[in-house]
Amino acid sequence: MAGISLRHIDKIYENRVTAVSDLNLEIRDHEFMVLVGPSGCGKSTTLRMIAGLEEISGGELYIGDRLVNHVAPRDRDIAMVFQNYALYPHMTVYKNMAFGLRLRRTDKQVIDRKIRDAAKVLGIEEYLDRKPKALSGGQRQRVALGRAMVRDPSVFLLDEPLSNLDAKLRTSMRSEISKLHSRLGTTFVYVTHDQTEAMTMGDRICVMKDGLIQQVDTPQRLYDAPCNLFVAGFIGSPQMNFIPVKIGRTADGYDAGANGVKIPIPPSKAEKGRLDAYIGKEAVLGIRPEHLCDPQGSGSSNTCRIRVRTELCELMGSEINLYAAFGEEKLVARLPARVPARAGEELELGIDCEKLHLFDSETGHAIFH
Repeated sequence: MAGISLRHIDKIYENRVTAVSDLNLEIRDHEFMVLVGPSGCGKSTTLRMIAGLEEISGGELYIGDRLVNHVAPRDRDIAMVFQNYALYPHMTVYKNMAFGLRLRRTDKQVIDRKIRDAAKVLGIEEYLDRKPKALSGGQRQRVALGRAMVRDPSVFLLDEPLSNLDAKLRTSMRSEISKLHSRLGTTFVYVTHDQTEAMTMGDRICVMKDGLIQQVDTPQRLYDAPCNLFVAGFIGSPQMNFIPVKIGRTADGYDAGANGVKIPIPPSKAEKGRLDAYIGKEAVLGIRPEHLCDPQGSGSSNTCRIRVRTELCELMGSEINLYAAFGEEKLVARLPARVPARAGEELELGIDCEKLHLFDSETGHAIFH
């Protein structure tokens, strides 16, 4: 098994387009690391550099203690699972899974044992004699995982492996891959643009934008303490609400003014004069949809009330996503389904002030969580 160390990695293409810039990332042995971000952020390029499928323009890449910048992909002790499965259509499932081992001239009995063990783990024993065209998308993805498993690699690389599956199958395959990681105890590096996949699967998540790492942390820390506006807006569904505010001083501390409402900032979030430099200046207030609450049912003693105009209500069964206008700002609240709300009506919402986030409006950096 092996960890991965990326040190000051750059990827610059011949047309001078920079895909990845000064990337520093330590992936621990046995860890499930997820690279996530919007299209074009450099996550797949980073994965392909780890695999040896993209040349590194600058920096050093280590797998375990070995510098692998110029090591061929087949010699890196990695296995890669692709978005489109990359199965040979003319071969059976058995032969697809055996292909890499046969190239290594592995003993036939060892090949057979490994394939049947992997097929049992993945639940594809009955498909070994079929060809890929006779399989569903989820079954093909299991075959691709099995082909990687039989190689006993130090590192699994997975490049958006679930993006071609329907929503229900993606959900079940997420849990299958997570269970597979627990069973194998191998280092997994998983690329996705789907933040739900990232949050449910990763031990840690690396959020990327424009070829730069924005934040690397556990899913819960990313959700509770995003380092900037981009991470705050990208992680979470529905995404965090953002309200432009002006910071003011009060007899008890500070507040954030927006649309004629003064939202009190709890002393715990503004200790040691943290906001003195922002008094009278613009900032961006952040609040998660679940922390915009029904003021009648709020359990928090520190709730500020605002009036909004409802624009849309999405019934989600036990709860609703309520889309509303607060002055010029658009907000979404996640409320119990019992809350009476109809499009076009005014409604009072509570802001749980203990859950506020504040960001610098110029740099986007978090001021407090």
